[in-house]
Amino acid sequence: MLNKGGFSLRSAAFRDGEELDPCFTADEEDAVAPPFEWTAPPAGAHELVLIAEDPDAPGEEPFCHWLVWGLAAQKGQLLEGEVPPRVGKNSLGNSEWALPQPPQDDSAHDYVFQLFALDLPLTLMPGASRKKLVEAMKGHVVGVAVTTGTYARAEEEDENWEEDDLD
Repeated sequence: MLNKGGFSLRSAAFRDGEELDPCFTADEEDAVAPPFEWTAPPAGAHELVLIAEDPDAPGEEPFCHWLVWGLAAQKGQLLEGEVPPRVGKNSLGNSEWALPQPPQDDSAHDYVFQLFALDLPLTLMPGASRKKLVEAMKGHVVGVAVTTGTYARAEEEDENWEEDDLD
C-alpha cells in the first residue's frame, strides 16, 4: 500500500494485495463497484480523484476501470455500488465501473485503486477521458494513497467429463 501525503485508502471488500471478491467482477451477474474509505487528505487538498486501472491488461496504457472525481477533500467513503459525484469514461467508453474480466487463461491481474488529493477543484465535466483527467491533475497532486486487489477468473468446469472420471 502506497501512501504519500499522510492519508490512506482501503476497502472493506479486500485487503491490499489480496483477491477481489467475484461480486465486484464480470463473473457475477449483479456485480457492482467495491466500497472504499480513506483518511483525511493532506492540508491544502481541495478535491479527491479515484482512478482504478489494470496494468496487466495488454496495451500501451493500463486498462482504465473507473475514473471518479468531485470527491470532497476530507475523510470519506464510497459505499459498495454507490454512484460517485463525477465519473469519466473508462477504457470501454462507459461512465461506470468497468467490471474486471481478465482472460480465462491469464494469471491474476492487479487492480490498482489510486486516490489523488489535488490542490484545486477540477472543472471537468462528467464523461471526460482519462487523458483529460490526468492532464487536469498535472502539477496539482498533493497526496496519493493506493491499494491493490488481484483477480483471476475461475476455471470453467469441463462439461465433457465421463462417469469413469468419478473413480
